[in-house]
Amino acid sequence: MGHYDGVAAARSPVRSHDPAGPLRRAGRKVGRALHLPFTGTARGIRKATHAHGAGESGLGKLIELHAVNGAGDVMITVALASTVFFSVPTDEARGRVALYLAVTMAPFTLLAPVIGPLLDRIPHGRRAAMAGAMLTRAVLAVMMSGAVATGGLELYPAALGVLVASKAYGVVRSAVVPRLLPPDFSLVKANSRVTLAGLLATGIAAPVGAGLQMIGSGWPLYGACALFLLGTFWALRMPHKVDSAKGERRAHLLTHGEKKPSLRTVGPSVLRGLTANAAQRMLSGFLIFFLAFLLREHPLSGQSAAVSLGIVGVAAGTGNACGTAVGSLLRDRGHGPEVIIATMITVVFGTAVCTAVFFGGLMVAVLGAVAGLTQALSKLSLDALIQRDVPELVRTSAFARSETALQMAWVVGGGIGIALPLNGTLGMSVAAAILGLGALLSVRGLLSASRSRSGPKGRPKAKVS
Repeated sequence: MGHYDGVAAARSPVRSHDPAGPLRRAGRKVGRALHLPFTGTARGIRKATHAHGAGESGLGKLIELHAVNGAGDVMITVALASTVFFSVPTDEARGRVALYLAVTMAPFTLLAPVIGPLLDRIPHGRRAAMAGAMLTRAVLAVMMSGAVATGGLELYPAALGVLVASKAYGVVRSAVVPRLLPPDFSLVKANSRVTLAGLLATGIAAPVGAGLQMIGSGWPLYGACALFLLGTFWALRMPHKVDSAKGERRAHLLTHGEKKPSLRTVGPSVLRGLTANAAQRMLSGFLIFFLAFLLREHPLSGQSAAVSLGIVGVAAGTGNACGTAVGSLLRDRGHGPEVIIATMITVVFGTAVCTAVFFGGLMVAVLGAVAGLTQALSKLSLDALIQRDVPELVRTSAFARSETALQMAWVVGGGIGIALPLNGTLGMSVAAAILGLGALLSVRGLLSASRSRSGPKGRPKAKVS
């Protein structure tokens, strides 16, 4: 006993007089204090993304992956915008933007239809497909970092590769959502949760990218590379059921009497929903390019060109986020997507008409907000229609072709915006005409399809195998 007392007595002075003990404890306290905001924020984000069964179903992991995807994409957008648009005078910028659209979108038109059928052949490799799309963009971001300062032609093939990889990820992500649907979640609600995460990440990453741009033209691309590498790792850690078809059955909707499912089996609701979405996506491309050049030459009253662009951009982004948030609150009513799309294109058409009649800075901001909101809800509803009505066998192809059509509509709208004279009233009249044509071709058919679907005799004939 005395031996142990002696050992204790010998050790106690060392602890009481060792200066490293208090310093070490103080260091741990400071470390915890500095670490707490980050760990607390991470826990809060994880709690939000995994709420209402999304954590158990795996949807929460897809939400987080899509947030990384959105942040990486906006980093690349910041780098390209600084090179193609902001660094040169208006006339030269119009030429550069037109060249960018031509060089990237013409090959994309040929490549995009291949994406869907190719991905249809790897339904059990969707995690690898998403990871591959992320890794491809990480590599291309590094390759672009050297060319972004000069804006040479070598930048455009890499930009095309980024665009194709981004669309491939988006197609697979849309096809994956039904496999991760939590109980009591509608497809519109699940899609909106995923999209809202991407929008919030974009809003956070955009100013970060702008700050990196001030350090050097290649730094936003380095940031994008880091994000896409993280996304590659997260994609591979998605739940195994993303790749497994266990428990799933294919619904063959025989809308046109086909014996085998094909892209013709999408049905009238999807086709008319795609028409309405194409009109709104054309409006988006038109407003982005037309207002970018208009406000650069004729900024809002009392504001600089940069502030004017920022006001309209924030209005559109806020509207988009609000539309996505509203979508996350919607309940599945069976015929809801058709009604939502018809309502949205009607609302934005009326707003465009008012903007053309009462053109001014306030109305332009209002149109941007309404266009963002209605486009978000319409796209969520279109995704839900495809997920609901298109056979599993060709669903990925349907998403690929719809995304291609919407991207081309955006390009056409952007081309009109670039070519049009910089007259505000004329521009808003053209915007209203685009939406009016889309509404004319889609609204009546969507409402009729909704009414027929809600009736017991009007449901599409289907067989399940």
